[in-house]
Formats: sequence, C-alpha cells, structure tokens
Amino acid sequence: MRQTTSSARRGESSTGNATTRFENVSLLSVASTIPGRVTTSDSLEDRLLAALSRLKLRPGLLRRVAGVLERRNWAPGESSEEGTVDAGRRALAEAGVDPSQVGLMINTSVTRKHLEPSVAVRLHHELGLPSSAVNFDITNACLGFINGMSLAAGMIESGQIRYAMVVNGEDADDIQVNTVERLLRDDIDREGFMSEFASLTLGSGSAVAVLGPSDAHADGHRILGGVTRAATQFHELCVGSVDGMFTDAKALLRGGLDLVVAAWKEASAEWDWATMDRYITHQVSSVHTNAIVKAAHLDASKVPTTFPRFGNVGPASVPITLVEEQSTLRRGDRVLLMGVGSGLNTAMMELAW
Repeated sequence: MRQTTSSARRGESSTGNATTRFENVSLLSVASTIPGRVTTSDSLEDRLLAALSRLKLRPGLLRRVAGVLERRNWAPGESSEEGTVDAGRRALAEAGVDPSQVGLMINTSVTRKHLEPSVAVRLHHELGLPSSAVNFDITNACLGFINGMSLAAGMIESGQIRYAMVVNGEDADDIQVNTVERLLRDDIDREGFMSEFASLTLGSGSAVAVLGPSDAHADGHRILGGVTRAATQFHELCVGSVDGMFTDAKALLRGGLDLVVAAWKEASAEWDWATMDRYITHQVSSVHTNAIVKAAHLDASKVPTTFPRFGNVGPASVPITLVEEQSTLRRGDRVLLMGVGSGLNTAMMELAW
C-alpha cells in the first residue's frame, strides 16, 4: 500500500487529496439484503397531508424534488442486524471464504440501537467469526462503507490479515416516524419543513463486502486505490440522530459539489477517471445525482440510480447499487465508487472488475 498527500508534495498545508494505492487486494464478493416492506412516497405524504396543506406545499414533493418513488423498511420479523447477517453469510459463500478465515470485520452502520457495545460484536457472533477476528464500528456518515473498504484493504495489503468483511445495516424507521410527528406540529413553518425534507428520503437495507488477497483469487475484482478529501468547515450543514436530521440543503449541495470537483481535478493528474465503465455514486436524490454528473462531466448512462426504489440508504447505498449492477459488469470493466458524507468528506475508489 502506498499513500500520499498531494498538498505535502507541493509544500502546501490546507488543500489536496490523500491518495492510496493497493497492489494485492481484491473485492471477492458483495451481497445485499433488501427489506420486505415497501413505503411509497405517496403514502408518506398522505401522512403529512395536513402539514402540506397548511404550508401550501403541493403533494408529490418527494417525487418532484428528490425523484424518490419509494423506499424499503424492515417488515415484521426483519431487522437491520438480521439482514446484515444474512447478507454476510451469502457474501462469504460467494467468495468461497470460511468464517474461520476472516481476520477483520468492520461495521460501518449509522444505525445503532445503543451506544455500547459496538454493533459489530453481535454481527461477529452471529456470523460465527473466530475469536482472532478483530471487530469494531467505524462511522463517517454516508462514506463509512468506502472508508471501511479502504481500511480493510490496507490491513490485507500489509499482511496483518488475509480476509476482511465490511458490513452495513441501516434502519430508517425511527427517524421517519419522529420526523413525521414533528412536521405535523402547528409550529413548523416552511423553512422548518424543508430542513427535515432529507429525512423523508431515507430507506433501510443491508450490505456486506468480502475482501481478500488478489494473488489467491484470480477471479476477484482488484481494488486499485483512490482518494479522499475533507471540507470539515461544513460540519454543521447536516446534523442527524434518531430524533431527526436537519439539513441546509442548498448549502450542503453547493459545498458537496465544490468538494467533489476539487477532489476530481486534483486526482486527474494521477487517475484516469474520465473514461470509467461505471460510476457507482452514493444515492441521495435526482438533484444531487444530476449535479454531480454535470459538475464532473460524467456520462449519465454510466451512472446507475437506485434511489427511486430504495431511497437514500446511507452508507449501504454504494454497495447496494453495486450489487444491483454487478450482473451487467464484465471482466476488465473499470468501476469508480464515489460518495460524499455529511461533515463534509468525499471518497473515490477504483475497482478493476
């Protein structure tokens, strides 16, 4: 593994990307679990009809503004943790890796029912991983899964472990129930309603990736590396918990686009990302997707979207979208994982399929 910081090369201190390259790490499999309960945007807005009428907002807002037609929620008898375990078992089987071989499991979920212990410990137990497998949570808003893959890849490359699992399970129920109840209050004005609009686009789901050494898996998908970049002066633009998510949507979009474009331009000297076969972006909305496509001059036909069906599934959005696309990918295709997380941070990771 080689990691460089462009600002350090130029003698600067406040700008630039962190670049990481890997020589012997592959994505061996990726699997997802999609919840069984469908919540349409129309049904969600039906619950908000009194607020929409009072604030003179036309129904169909979620469809028109976000392009989200529906999202998934866990049905009775389902849960984010059980969905993650199910995806994990399938990912291990597809990779041909026995649980006893796993040396690391990183949970990247935003969702957590309690502060401690980590979400990872139950998943470690349910998946039957050995006592030697390091397990912990890392969170970085919607970038967590890509960050987890990079961390796991570094440990494989360094020889600390041979196999790693990066897992994620999200549950949007609590935040949406709390948001709807609050938006129905008489003291909520238009500005207050729109500051919580993003909460209504969230969806639930789970995803798991298994990583291992390339030299032992000729059929794996090479992880070549990528870049990260931070703009943490924007850390107050989107702040959320189970009680609600409050966003300055316009400023967040503007700051996120500036960050992505800066990272993209900086990376262009080292990475040829203008001609990728597929761009797997974090799924937020039609507004965000169209803006990134325009700003980075991407071919829109190479940017698949899952947010119309699944909504914004947080860190699980990128791997879920990759799962949906993998049947159409061919050997040798170049795939770029791209995301922006509240805070703000951005990350881009290239795979050689």
